[in-house]
Amino acid sequence: MAIKKTESGWLADIQPGGRGGKRFRKNFKTKAEALRWEAHVKTKIIKNPDWEPDKKDFRRLSDLMRFWHDHHGKSLKAEKNTFGRLLLVCERLGDPYGHQVTPEMLSEYRTARLAEGITPNGVNREIAYVRSAFNELIRLGQWNKENPAAKLRQFKIDEQELSYLTTEQIKELFIELEKSNSRDILLVASLCLATGARWSEAIGITKRNIRNNAVSFNGTKSGKSRCVPIPEGLTKRLIDHGSGLDDDSALFCNCIEAFKFAIERTSIILPKGQSSHVLRHSFASHFMMNGGNILTLQKILGHQSLTMTMRYAHLSPDHLEKARELSPFAKIF
Repeated sequence: MAIKKTESGWLADIQPGGRGGKRFRKNFKTKAEALRWEAHVKTKIIKNPDWEPDKKDFRRLSDLMRFWHDHHGKSLKAEKNTFGRLLLVCERLGDPYGHQVTPEMLSEYRTARLAEGITPNGVNREIAYVRSAFNELIRLGQWNKENPAAKLRQFKIDEQELSYLTTEQIKELFIELEKSNSRDILLVASLCLATGARWSEAIGITKRNIRNNAVSFNGTKSGKSRCVPIPEGLTKRLIDHGSGLDDDSALFCNCIEAFKFAIERTSIILPKGQSSHVLRHSFASHFMMNGGNILTLQKILGHQSLTMTMRYAHLSPDHLEKARELSPFAKIF
């Protein structure tokens, strides 16, 4: 910050905000005018800091993501997976400065990822992680610019029909499960089919979770505990299976590979990427086909949003039945 004598007069060259702040330069005929102008600029900035443009943020994108992780990401259930994906995005972008990340850059990134063979759904998820991280940085006061991913629309994904097992397929599958060398697999699959639990939830139960012919599931995906009634016969089998274990010891090991092998030995063909989750879909589908209530199903499955549960609504016997009764065709003919 200086006022210097020049051939044409006096040059005021000041940077009131310090290094990285905006520089102001102006020529004056006299030193007094230069000093008055310097004082005026300083006063303006003190009274109204917004008058001066923000200093450039020289943190790399990975630095911002690490700040997000340390102050928010660590609290997430999928902390390692989410943080790992964010760091990979930083790496693929060349780890630019945060202020260099633009919607155009992210749009080009999406296009490149699609060309690499990543599914639209996978690309949507990556951009959603970036969008969420910047939203949290804004909330924490660590980012005062626009979220670069805010205006990027997700690729439209065609809704896929959820697969479920028919009664005959369930019987066929359980015949193969009974042949398995795993002592846990039959009960884990039974629990999933009886309660709609996720495989990870089922293998996490302890004896303490079984009370009054009901099973409570803790540490769920939504973070909320839920309790689901089960048949008395299944209750007895679970208690007998855990005989000799402490109340807080897990009843099962993760026998997912044994389940996959059992599926392969049947005539059942599942969509790509789906295995044990078909039991959860089968519970929900049969629940609705047998006349179950959609709101009750939401509570059983532990869905935070009814939108997720509505995927099974069309299986209800009376779903959209009014379309048959109230259509103009029905009224006229």
